[in-house]
Amino acid sequence: MPTEPVAVQPPKHPTHALTTYELARYRRELEHALKTVPEHAGVRELLRAKLAEVLAEQEARIKISGGGR
Repeated sequence: MPTEPVAVQPPKHPTHALTTYELARYRRELEHALKTVPEHAGVRELLRAKLAEVLAEQEARIKISGGGR
């Protein structure tokens, strides 16, 4: 596991405006960053909040497409 935290670049557009691919990529980056940031770091809450936003958007898209039946 790397010793240095990974920097997550914010997307160029709001979460709701990202393509499915961009959303999935951003989610992977956030998940990876959470694995590398120390447990006591204050930035973890920010990363968790961003990840929750991404997960909510992905869930909403699944429901809209009818895949959540």
